[in-house]
Amino acid sequence: MGAIGGWDEGLWAILPTILVVLLFWFVMRAIIRADRTERAAQARYEAEVLARHAAERADRQPEDESRR
Repeated sequence: MGAIGGWDEGLWAILPTILVVLLFWFVMRAIIRADRTERAAQARYEAEVLARHAAERADRQPEDESRR
């Protein structure tokens, strides 16, 4: 091989590293997206619970005032 030849050997040497990096990137992206989705669902749930408690408190408030 000359000075120019052998590029394919270099490609085969670095290809596993590139594939591992791509696999890592896809896995991390999936984890981050799942976390983002879970946090959004948790926020919706917490807002729903807070709204339900506020509505229950508002329904009970007139009864509490009439007892005084």
